[in-house]
Amino acid sequence: MEKRKFKVLDKQYLVPFILITSCFAFWGFANDITNPMVKAFSKIFLMSTVQGSLVQVAFYGGYFAMAFPAAMFIRKYTYKSGILVGLGLYATGALLFIPASAIGLYAPFLIAYFILTCGLSFLETSANPYILSMGAEETSTQRLNFAQSFNPIGSITGMYIAKTFIQARLNAMDTAERALLGPEEFEAVKMSDLQILSSPYIIIGIVIIAMLVLIAMVKMPKNADKNHSIDLMPTIRRIFSIPRYREGVVAQFFYVGAQIMCWTFIIHYGTRYFMSQGMGEQEAEVLSQQYNTVAMAIFIVSRFISTALMRYVRPGRLLMFFAIAGFALVAGVILSTGIMGMYFLVGVSACMSLMFPTIYGIALKGLGEDAKFGAAGLIMAILGGSVMPPLQSLIIEQGTIFSMPAENISFIIPLICFVVIALFGFRTRTFAH
Repeated sequence: MEKRKFKVLDKQYLVPFILITSCFAFWGFANDITNPMVKAFSKIFLMSTVQGSLVQVAFYGGYFAMAFPAAMFIRKYTYKSGILVGLGLYATGALLFIPASAIGLYAPFLIAYFILTCGLSFLETSANPYILSMGAEETSTQRLNFAQSFNPIGSITGMYIAKTFIQARLNAMDTAERALLGPEEFEAVKMSDLQILSSPYIIIGIVIIAMLVLIAMVKMPKNADKNHSIDLMPTIRRIFSIPRYREGVVAQFFYVGAQIMCWTFIIHYGTRYFMSQGMGEQEAEVLSQQYNTVAMAIFIVSRFISTALMRYVRPGRLLMFFAIAGFALVAGVILSTGIMGMYFLVGVSACMSLMFPTIYGIALKGLGEDAKFGAAGLIMAILGGSVMPPLQSLIIEQGTIFSMPAENISFIIPLICFVVIALFGFRTRTFAH
């Protein structure tokens, strides 16, 4: 009997698919324009790095706090309603940079970030399972990988905007020089820098409002399920009793941790190496940032390639192969002290490219009406991105371990993450289909 072939996307879903896929780029943009702001706020307000890192706490806090409320909202209403609420919160948070910059205090910016990422949590909890539902379940993971391919395009745009229109335009005075300014001079410099920092967020807020109006006007496919009752705890117990889902949440937690560690510490690793070759610190940081951009470009290309490969290789098996390759490259980072370590670290991005959407698609497969709550659990697993990097930082602060640079040794944590992901990929062979 001939095996039936399923389309990745039917024509009836084309316009909704394009609109929802564009949202993937928007939250990628928000993530990567925000990462450099830790250093920017620390400099503008003369704060410690720990105080500056409250930006990330507010950012991940919004994701974590809103995932299950978003799932309950979507269960009661529709995916489209969830996306509209997400876009509304995103725009509100971005536009709150207007009063925050006028007030000139740090706390209003943290509130703005929290509201913005509550919107991102709504968007991700809605958009990922919505894409999965736009066609045959057999091609759902391939469809989500393709949609997710536009997320890093938004990310690299956010990195470019942060570097070109914020970091390059902030007052060139360093922290020590700012500390010597009189109260009036310091206030003038601070308010000028806050206006520069806020401008891109205000513009993206206006763009998001336009996107909200467009999606509201377009007819979108409705939820297939008719059950709108919210039985939170019974549903959570039910979905976490399923090995495919339970192990998928764990794998996603470790994947996000690995991604944030590998991308964040490209700068640390590169700066240490290039300074050891005689470069100044600023020059070394700039060159390392260029390697970071190359890593993101490789990530984008590899995601399109891996999506195509899924036509021939089962997603779980492909995930396992990529995780094993990631393990090998990270092992190379640990064992190499020269430029090869940097090449290995950049190459890891090619292996990470398919992981988030593939784990997501495998974990939600067969959940049916429970997919909305399942999606929330997988979005909450993003918390791995805030839990693991501080652990790696603690290792890096040791300077040297066993006569080796601590930056290298610290990659033992991403190494463990790839082991967990590879095991999940291997385990997909035993899950009930």
